[in-house]
Amino acid sequence: MIKKWIMAAVVALSLIPSSAKADEGMWLPMFLNKNMEEMQRLGLQLTPEQLYDINNSSLKDAIVSFGGFCTGEIISSQGLVLTNHHCGYDAIQTHSVVEEGAPEKNILDNGFWAQNHGEEKPNEGLFVDFLVRMDDVTKDILSGINDNTSEEERAKKISERIQSKQQAKSEGGKYIVKIKSFFDGNEYYMFTYQRYNDVRLVGTPPQSIGKYGGDTDNWMWPRQTGDFSLFRVYAAPDGSPAHYSTENIPLEPKHHLPISMKGVKKGDFSMIWGYPGSTDRYLTSYGVKQAIEVHNPTIVDIRRTKLDVLDKHMAASDKVRIQYSSKYANVANYWKYFIGQTKGLKRLNVFEKKQEIENNFREWRMAKQHERSRYNAILHDIKNAYENNEPFVKPSVYAREAALTGSDMVLFALRMSKTLEYALKEGNEKAKPMVLASMDKQIDDFFKDYDPATDKELFITLMKKYDNDIADSAMKPDFFQKVKCGGFEKYAKKAYKKTMFADAAKLKDFVKDPSLKKLKKDPFYKIQNSVFTVYQNLSEKEAKALEKSERATRLFVDGLRKMDAKKNYYPNANFTMRCTYGTVQDYYPQDAVHYNYFTTMEGLIEKMDNSNPEFVVPQKMVDLHKAKDYGQYADADGKLHICFTSNNDITGGNSGSPVINGNGELIGCAFDGNWEAMSGDIAFETNLQRTISVDIRYVLWVIDKFSGAGHIVDEMTLVK
Repeated sequence: MIKKWIMAAVVALSLIPSSAKADEGMWLPMFLNKNMEEMQRLGLQLTPEQLYDINNSSLKDAIVSFGGFCTGEIISSQGLVLTNHHCGYDAIQTHSVVEEGAPEKNILDNGFWAQNHGEEKPNEGLFVDFLVRMDDVTKDILSGINDNTSEEERAKKISERIQSKQQAKSEGGKYIVKIKSFFDGNEYYMFTYQRYNDVRLVGTPPQSIGKYGGDTDNWMWPRQTGDFSLFRVYAAPDGSPAHYSTENIPLEPKHHLPISMKGVKKGDFSMIWGYPGSTDRYLTSYGVKQAIEVHNPTIVDIRRTKLDVLDKHMAASDKVRIQYSSKYANVANYWKYFIGQTKGLKRLNVFEKKQEIENNFREWRMAKQHERSRYNAILHDIKNAYENNEPFVKPSVYAREAALTGSDMVLFALRMSKTLEYALKEGNEKAKPMVLASMDKQIDDFFKDYDPATDKELFITLMKKYDNDIADSAMKPDFFQKVKCGGFEKYAKKAYKKTMFADAAKLKDFVKDPSLKKLKKDPFYKIQNSVFTVYQNLSEKEAKALEKSERATRLFVDGLRKMDAKKNYYPNANFTMRCTYGTVQDYYPQDAVHYNYFTTMEGLIEKMDNSNPEFVVPQKMVDLHKAKDYGQYADADGKLHICFTSNNDITGGNSGSPVINGNGELIGCAFDGNWEAMSGDIAFETNLQRTISVDIRYVLWVIDKFSGAGHIVDEMTLVK
């Protein structure tokens, strides 16, 4: 696919985008002036200062990190936040109760819309972060560090400097300050945030809308999912950040996004702002090979086994279905993701493309006499590191996916044990009462969404699978050796019966008067300790095996950027604010197949199957559709558009990100990527990679016409 002509151009086109590649790139806001010519050519009408400004209100002030795992956007002058339904899922599920005769309490299935601020639901632990500013601190962090500095000394100095600077710039806790590595340790940037801890649920559609299509449609196009929910940020009466209080008031933001009612058409400018979590666009062929052959298939296999157990128990009980709905979604999401990524890497010949890049790098290195010694052995070091790491990859995945996080009880016992050990440690007498007092809430939270039969079967099934699939006993928890007659079934039955961690009352009683001696006798204390020990050992072995690759990868990325220094490079995603820009686009996923760039209510009704929980359509929605009662939210074609696709470059963490037109107006809310380009976190495919977003007009229609919550729409700024 890629021809070898000018080596620098090959690298720029096949690995990292030039500024001409408008659809690829996760750009840091403070450097967007470098992209402005291209963005304006595509349709942007705003200035760089209107996008990012640390002294005046700008678009970046309407974008929030939602809970540290998603993105949200401010869409009213009263602190209203729009994000995905799946981003708000934990909060929605936490507020949901299955109670006979009280369907309004089951907001996961039936939806919820606060009629006033007093009805909005608080969410302990949920926060949003606003970016105040970002700064280049590379010189400060890397001062005096060079190629002669050992990796150990380098890491030590960098860590100390980062901690010192973060603490100094936090102004005594007023700000959250994070300094992160970019371009694999070649640059460092500091991000200053203001955190608001009072975030309340305002509204959610029923999951028949918010999760329409379920796992079947996940990562797929065409899509008709109303993946959105609404929250509100509250502040102290003076506007400053504050924890939940009845005295708090809705935040008056520096900027909120106006909402376009004009809709979108093919070729329209689109930009997405948010917090993409992680990409690996500089990954070498050795890493791609390991992902395809070992890492990805192992995760898929274990998660499929876990999903089968959950399917069985959730189908048998509505209570269990609600309890485990969020957990199931988390497992299923990346089960399907890694299936798609592996298929994409193979189908798009990413391994071969990476090899060609590496060959071009070798030729460039040989042509640069003064650079030869610096870059000479780095690809060899990377290759050796992956070879040395290979024996630990599968066991390490099993230790994490099957043992540590397979059943809830193991991880819960681990967390409780560590807390108790800390409280009982000599010298912590003053902290002990406060630490122990905090545990009651943690216990209640855990048992709210815990089903003993489900968890026990997960434990038995996944531990048995671990034991069968990993041959080397040194790479398995040592408690496996005690599983003799009766196997894991008998062992689990006894352990679950005897442990205090599976009984809320017993555990709370123990916490009142804890004993380290008694704690260490508990069967699940022993199990979690055994699991965590092997997990740590395998992690250390992997880190040791990959030790040389850290320096080599840093130099490899440095060399790639020097091969064409005039190009405008972007760094891998690392959950810092980015902007990606492009256009609304259709695509051709394979020969003779064309996908339009939008879906409508007609497609949703075509998929309707009320015998299948993934494709249930509420009767009111059917009636509104039959009457064509779309109000002001219909498109010019008279139809209600639901979702659309654009060629923006996003990944996990961008969930909930705003899709914004050239005038700075909200046109949609991003929630997914497409199946044909699941390899995109490693290699962007311009012709295939698409972002799937819910049309903002469908969001408003669901709130107003379907849910009767027009008062919420009234507080937004609509641009017609």
